[in-house]
Amino acid sequence: MKIYQCTNCGQGVYFDNTHCQSCGSALGYLPEKDAMMAFDVPQADGLWPARGEHGMWRPCDNYVRHQVCNWMLSPDEPGQLCASCRHTEVLPPLGEPGMIAAWARVEGAKRRMLHTLDRLALAHPTLADDPEGGLRFHFLTQKATTHKVLTGHDAGLITLSVEEAEDATREARRAALGEPYRTLLGHFRHEIGHFYWDRLIGPGAWLASFRDLFGDEREDYAEALKRHYDNGPAEDWPTRFVSAYASSHPWEDWAETWAHYLHIADGLETAEAWGVSLVSSPHNPADSTPERNEDAFVRRLRDDWLPLSRFLNSMNRSLGHPDAYPFVLADPVVEKLGFVHRLCQAAGGLGWTSWPPPAAD
Repeated sequence: MKIYQCTNCGQGVYFDNTHCQSCGSALGYLPEKDAMMAFDVPQADGLWPARGEHGMWRPCDNYVRHQVCNWMLSPDEPGQLCASCRHTEVLPPLGEPGMIAAWARVEGAKRRMLHTLDRLALAHPTLADDPEGGLRFHFLTQKATTHKVLTGHDAGLITLSVEEAEDATREARRAALGEPYRTLLGHFRHEIGHFYWDRLIGPGAWLASFRDLFGDEREDYAEALKRHYDNGPAEDWPTRFVSAYASSHPWEDWAETWAHYLHIADGLETAEAWGVSLVSSPHNPADSTPERNEDAFVRRLRDDWLPLSRFLNSMNRSLGHPDAYPFVLADPVVEKLGFVHRLCQAAGGLGWTSWPPPAAD
């Protein structure tokens, strides 16, 4: 993600900020411009005038009422919710202690995921835009139901357990499942992969190529997951899959690979914004040796992402934290990532071969 500036004083600000720490201006994010804007907040509800000659904008209702959002709407947009919040159909019980704070963390991760999709020019219509399969979210809590709340995707509906916003709960689940990585953002990036499989692969010409790389998705899904949890992954899974869970079924292999593509896209844009450039790892000099017939995607992965991820892991270890990117990208995984890249280019016209993409007008 790029670095943003307060349009009132020029101070660097972050994607989630609601106030500039330098000048105190209220801040709002404009999705259609990919910009943070400084605003004067009027006493009455309604439009907020942007400081400078930037017009009038309306804050998302969840910004005004609950302070869980910082996105803005243009004056002619319908409704009271921003482009992110209007995807959310079901909220957790906000009257429960700590629930608004947990919901805010969930919405923050969702906004970051949607931002990357927008940067890749990938459409994510709401249910109003696409009644058959529009994207919507249900944020549920185990505290409000006797049924087990599971994170998952079904025909455009992504359900997420709000308990995942609690660090202790999420870490306990990560340890119980033997996962090297578990975050709210990772959940969203994984589940949105299932959404795009339905939209971009299931009905179209990419299916045969998908099966060549990922396997036949017609394999019984429930039985495959049962086998995975009962017996564990094959011993050689690291040579073929990005994670152990990816080896459970072709759909999960796809969703895990898709999630990693988004991880890498956002990571590369952030590095670019901060001026971070690493030629190669000193312990892996072969990284800087080009391969014959290597395409631009593989070169970018080798020259930029692999050195960056090794640096991030080393830095985290220096500070006593787990690896930031605890994954190894075997050749079959790189080939699958290349498939995701080509699909994103075909669907949105962009990919991160020449990341970052052009800035919004």
